[in-house]
Amino acid sequence: MSDDSFFREVNEEIRQDKAKQIWDRYGPWALALALLVVLGTAAFVAWEYWTTQHANRSGDAFSQALTLANEGRNDEALGALQQLETDGYGAYPLLARMRAATVLAAKGDTAGAVASFDQVAADASIPVAIRDMARLRAALILVDSGTYGDVSSRAEALTGDTNPLRHTAREALGLAAWKDGRSADALVLFEQIAADNEAPQNNRQRATVMAELIKGQGAAS
Repeated sequence: MSDDSFFREVNEEIRQDKAKQIWDRYGPWALALALLVVLGTAAFVAWEYWTTQHANRSGDAFSQALTLANEGRNDEALGALQQLETDGYGAYPLLARMRAATVLAAKGDTAGAVASFDQVAADASIPVAIRDMARLRAALILVDSGTYGDVSSRAEALTGDTNPLRHTAREALGLAAWKDGRSADALVLFEQIAADNEAPQNNRQRATVMAELIKGQGAAS
């Protein structure tokens, strides 16, 4: 046997001994880590499948409820939406609450609709943007059926210059003020909308018409 062959065999045995020592020391931990990775991956895939299935079922249920509402089958729509509020997944229970309030308004139950929107607006667990939208929806209903105070208590906080809902909030408050004989207050609000370049065109057009009407005729009859 040559010296080179001898040294190669010795080095190979040393490497095998070191590998065995490493395996004896870390092998069980490596197996445990590999098992955890496999189990974690399986759990993640199962969770993703479960959430997707539940989200799809809730989405289908919400779509069916909307179809019922659009067909004028309000009582059936309310039943479906209330069920979705109870067992829906993700954002669908909240969407169902908002839509149910709209269905109540369509049925002529303005008090129930306003109460439902007020409940959403008062729920601190709901994102602020949704709560503000609920306040605005309640205010819009009360333009026809409530007092200026009713509308103001919900819309006033949304009329600030940086609020994205300010255009519609000012319009609702302006109409309520005009109905209440507060022509000067209404005119200020409508002129704010008309002068706001960020306001949607429809809002600006209506505000311009109302401002001209108030200047020409004063308070509403």
